[in-house]
Amino acid sequence: MPVDALLQPCQVLDGDAGEPRELVTAESGDSAPTVGHKPYLTRPQAGPARLKELSEKIVACHRSSRVSLPGCWPAMLRRGMVEAMKTWFITGASRGFGRTWATAALKRGDRVAATARQPETLQDLAETYGDRLLPIALDVTDRVQVFAAVDRAAEAFDGLDVVVNNAGYGLFGMIEETTEEQARAQIETNLFGPLWVTQAALPIMRTQGSGHLVQVSSIGGIAAFPTLGLYNASKWALEGMSEALAQEVGPLGIKTTILEPGPYGTDWAGASAAHTAPIAAYEPIRQARRAGATARAPRDPSVTAEVVLSLVDLPEPPLRLFLGSYPYPITESVYQQRLATWHQWRELAETA
Repeated sequence: MPVDALLQPCQVLDGDAGEPRELVTAESGDSAPTVGHKPYLTRPQAGPARLKELSEKIVACHRSSRVSLPGCWPAMLRRGMVEAMKTWFITGASRGFGRTWATAALKRGDRVAATARQPETLQDLAETYGDRLLPIALDVTDRVQVFAAVDRAAEAFDGLDVVVNNAGYGLFGMIEETTEEQARAQIETNLFGPLWVTQAALPIMRTQGSGHLVQVSSIGGIAAFPTLGLYNASKWALEGMSEALAQEVGPLGIKTTILEPGPYGTDWAGASAAHTAPIAAYEPIRQARRAGATARAPRDPSVTAEVVLSLVDLPEPPLRLFLGSYPYPITESVYQQRLATWHQWRELAETA
């Protein structure tokens, strides 16, 4: 039985002779062995050398174990000997991290459902990568719209492997300055948005028995900073929800990772940010925060691309992962201070 569809056009295996042969046409996905709910395909940019290598690996598996040729392919996938194409659903893909990770996934041959409030911002990617990109207009605060978008992506790509909850923005201002409308909008986008996407994706992943939820938090989800109180609240809530989620869905074969980036040039503090009306009494604190931010040069988000690709390829990804070195000293200091305070007041606490 030929396994033509396992490898892209150039070289495949002849199922009778068990030797590589030339193939004039092969449609990606035709007759591919199925593991679980869908066919596993090699990434389409693989060149002749890579195809020859894959052919030789399958032949070696067949000869050494006497497993059938189509049986060797899923066995190799399970053992991590070859990489399968992944399907992604990424929110907030018009710029920043979302754009960076969508582009990186597409470049390596994966398929991406990329959402944005204005999907025309993804037109250049659509022109470059064709039907491997599915642009979707999405406001993550609209639960009905979210479920429709996730279902559309899963139907188009026959499932979802990686869901990245990236859409979000920063609200800058003191707690006292924050209006009800601003507070609700911050929580709606940064917490309820990921909640709706997660709820929409889970039935699909449960059916598959696999999947990876990547929740984009922040160093502001671990430590709190003046002028960012509501943003901190949204990310702390996301972290708590995601940690509980990991315990709920882990036994079902679904992985969860909370990404905690330091400062990157993602437009988080730029055009997408919201600001409160300032109260003069807080101006010294505001100026101190501005001075500290000015002293830090945000890194280019493109340096995170390979890290995230490596993360989603791990068979057992971590629950939490920092991006960059910036969060480490802050987090260590914060946790040391918390432990010191708890221990200092333990005697009083235990009288309760």
